Amino acid sequence: MAEIKRIETPLTHEMVAGLKAGDNVLINGVVYTARDAAHKKMVEALSRGEALPFDVKDQIIYFVGPTPAKPGQVIGSAGPTTSGRMDAYSPTLLALGLTGMIGKGLRSAEVIEAMKKHGAVYFGAIGGAGALIAKCIVAAEVIAYPELGPEAVRRLIVKDFPAMVIIDSEGNNLYETGKAQYRRA
Repeated sequence: MAEIKRIETPLTHEMVAGLKAGDNVLINGVVYTARDAAHKKMVEALSRGEALPFDVKDQIIYFVGPTPAKPGQVIGSAGPTTSGRMDAYSPTLLALGLTGMIGKGLRSAEVIEAMKKHGAVYFGAIGGAGALIAKCIVAAEVIAYPELGPEAVRRLIVKDFPAMVIIDSEGNNLYETGKAQYRRA
């Protein structure tokens, strides 16, 4: 069985450099949430010269719009959303020091180039496992854009959040290498 790497946030460039496509990780610490509507608001705020609701430097953004929490729960189902929706905005945040993104699905060539240029990784989380993933979230607080409902920006504290490095800071892409390996078999 492959080694599982434990990551404690903040996700520094030194930590990013040690992660390779295909690595299994367990993330612990603070992770922020944002989907496309929140990304749009953040990039628009930057264009107006306003500050972001949190400092993205050395942080991880999880592309998720969780369902409401049931009584006694920290958060509702919290599965990843399709990452391509954030591709228009991710390069701007990567240039500001964002080092990690969690989602599902392919990323654009522009995002991959920005990841290589600025030293960031893209983690994949398992789609369809939102209820299971929610058990790894030990605290959740809306910190910006509450009017967006499930798409508001949240500050999560996660414990042993399971993910896999899909694209590393060198641009190695598990979606591509995995297909190539399958073709050779």
